[in-house]
Amino acid sequence: MPFNLHGLSVSNGISIGQAVVISSAALEVDHRFIEAGSEETEIRLLQEAFETARKELHNLKDNLPEDSPEEMAAFLDVHRMILEDPVLQKKPIELIKKRHYNAAWALTTELDEILLAFEEIDDPYLKERGADFRQVVERVLVALKGFNQIARIPALGQKDRHLSEVIIVAHDIAPHDMLRFKGLQFSAFVTDLGGRNSHTAIVARSLDIPAAVGVKGASQLIHQDDWLIVDGDRGIVIVDPNPVIIEEYRHRQAENLLAKNKLQLLKHTPTKTFDGVPVTLMANIELPEDAQQALESSAIGIGLFRSEFLFMNRQGELPNEEEQYRVYSNTVQVMQGLPVNIRTIDIGADKTLDGDIKALSSNISPLGLRGIRWSLSEPEIFLIQLRAILRASAHGSAQILIPMLAQAHEIHQCFELIKLAKSQLDDRAQAYNPQIKIGAMIELPAAVLVLPLFFKYFDFLSIGTNDLIQYTLGIDRSDNAVAHLYDPLHPAILKLLEQTISESRKANVPISVCGEMAGDPNVTRILLAMGLTNFSMHASQLLTVKKEILKANVTLLAQIVPRLLEAYEPADQEMLLKEILKV
Repeated sequence: MPFNLHGLSVSNGISIGQAVVISSAALEVDHRFIEAGSEETEIRLLQEAFETARKELHNLKDNLPEDSPEEMAAFLDVHRMILEDPVLQKKPIELIKKRHYNAAWALTTELDEILLAFEEIDDPYLKERGADFRQVVERVLVALKGFNQIARIPALGQKDRHLSEVIIVAHDIAPHDMLRFKGLQFSAFVTDLGGRNSHTAIVARSLDIPAAVGVKGASQLIHQDDWLIVDGDRGIVIVDPNPVIIEEYRHRQAENLLAKNKLQLLKHTPTKTFDGVPVTLMANIELPEDAQQALESSAIGIGLFRSEFLFMNRQGELPNEEEQYRVYSNTVQVMQGLPVNIRTIDIGADKTLDGDIKALSSNISPLGLRGIRWSLSEPEIFLIQLRAILRASAHGSAQILIPMLAQAHEIHQCFELIKLAKSQLDDRAQAYNPQIKIGAMIELPAAVLVLPLFFKYFDFLSIGTNDLIQYTLGIDRSDNAVAHLYDPLHPAILKLLEQTISESRKANVPISVCGEMAGDPNVTRILLAMGLTNFSMHASQLLTVKKEILKANVTLLAQIVPRLLEAYEPADQEMLLKEILKV
C-alpha cells in the first residue's frame, strides 16, 4: 500500500526506481571489555584501522573520474584531515587504557561526545559538519570490522539493473561514496539526516540528481527493493506506489524533459516583459570554468563571482596575487566585455578555510567575524585580492562587490584599502581600470535602513536574499526543525526588498538581486512588480526565469504591490500572490 514520506527538497527532478537501503550497521558495534594486558593490541588495531581508512580516502581521490564535481575532491580532503588529526584518536586510546573498552566501543563513545558538541553549535553550517565526523568514524569502524565500505551496498543483479534505476536510501551518505553508487545507475537519494546546505545536498545539485533529505525514519521505513518515487521538486518520497501513481510521475518526467527542451528556444529571445520592459539576466558562479556555461546560457554578465571558493579546500597557503589575477582575468576575458562582479572573499559561517590556514576562519558564527568584517581583520590578504581584481579590470569589465556591509566605518576602511591597492599598482606601473565600479551587497536589515549611506559611496548594489531572510527572520535555514519558518515571502522580507529596490531606483543607483530568490520563478513576477530589472542566478535557472519574464505585464503587476505590502495575514497574502501569478 502506498505511503508518503516528507523531507526537504535540495535538488529538483523526479526519479522512479527501486530502493537500495544502506544499513547504518557500521555504527552498531560490539560493546565489550577487553582483558587486562591486551590494551596495546587493541590500540594497535584502532591505529591500523585509521591508517586503512586514510589510505582508502587517498585511493578514492586518486581514482576520481574526470567528470567528478570539483567539490568531491575537496570533501575527500576534509575527511582525510579529520582522520589525520591525532585528537580524534586520543580519547578512544584513553578509554581503551583506563576503562578497558574494546576499540570500536571507545571510538563510538568519542563520536557520541563529538556529535553532542556539534548539536550545541548555533551556526547552521558548522552544525551540519558533525555529519563529516560521523562518516569518518564510520569508515574507521568498517576498517575495524575488516571489510571494505562498499560491501555495505547490496549488489543488484543484471536483470535488476535493466529493469529500474537505483535510488539510494540511507541514514546519511558521505559525499565521496556517492560516485560509487553512480556506477549502480544511481539516480536519486533519500536520507534521514541533512539540510539544504549539507555536503550531500551540494553534491546532489552538482550531479543534477533528485534528492530528498531530512526524511525522518526513511532508512527504517523503506525496505530493500521497495519501489520508490522521489519527487525532488517537493521533497516527497512515495513508497510502494501503485501503477496509476507511477504512470502519473512517468508523465511528469516526460513533461519535464519536454519543458527543458522548449526552454532552449528562448536563448536568443530578447529579455523583455510582455509590456516591453527590458530585463537583465546575469549568472552566479563559484569557479572560473563556470563562466563559459554562463555565456552559453545567454547570461549577459556575471552578477556574482563567489571568490571565496578560490580560498577554500587548500592544504597550503592562500592563493597569491598572481594566481588570483590569472583566475579573475581569464574569467573577465571569457565574458568578452560583459560585466563581472567579483565579490571579495566571504569567509565565515557557511564557508571556512581548510588545512594549515583553517585557523584564519575557524569558529566564525553567522553573527561573527564574517564577510567584510573578516577581510578588514586581515588587511594584507584583502589587499592582495583587491590588487588582483584591479589588475583583472585592465582586461575587461571587472567590478568589485563587497559583502556584509552595515557600518559607515567599514565602508570608509574599504575605500581606503582600495585607494592603497591602486597606489601600490601605480608604484609597480601595473595596469588597471582607475574608474572600476564598486558595489555593495545588501544582506543585513541594518543596511536597508541606512541605504542613503550606500548611495553616497557605491556605483551599484546587489541584494543577497539568502542572508537577508535569515537575519531578518532569525531562522537557521539548515535546521530541519525550523526550516518551515524560512519564508522568502514573509511580509517583512517583501517590505525590505521593495524599500531597497524603490529607493535605489529613485537614487538612480543600479540594483540587482543575486540570492536564491532571483532564480525562483515563483517570485519572478513579485520582484518585477517591485521594479527590479536586474536578476542574477545559477546559469541552469536563467531560461526558466526568462520564461516568466516574457509573460509578465509589469504595468499591471505594479498596481498590486501596495496591497501586497499591506497584507499581513497569510490568507490575504495568498489571495494577492495568486492574483500576481495571473497577470
